[in-house]
Amino acid sequence: MAQENATPAAQSEIRYLNPVSVDVKKKKYCRFKKLGIKYVDYKDAEFLKKFLNEQGKILPRRLTGTSQKFQKKVAQAVKRARHLALLPFVTDCMK
Repeated sequence: MAQENATPAAQSEIRYLNPVSVDVKKKKYCRFKKLGIKYVDYKDAEFLKKFLNEQGKILPRRLTGTSQKFQKKVAQAVKRARHLALLPFVTDCMK
């Protein structure tokens, strides 16, 4: 009966064990434009690993912030590096 008389705000109050953190989104930027890189070298495997996830898949633009022009160049460079066995096609826990 006590809950029936309570206000709607008190009924829907949710308590968390940890305080809810508000994500502050950083503005994404194209690291190629910022650093003035014009050519993506397929022989630089360590640099290309930054654009791959743990399974070896190429990360999308929405996650890396890379512009469309350079995303195409990164994809082509990764494919070339895979073909020359500088990067694996599929892996477990690459990073």
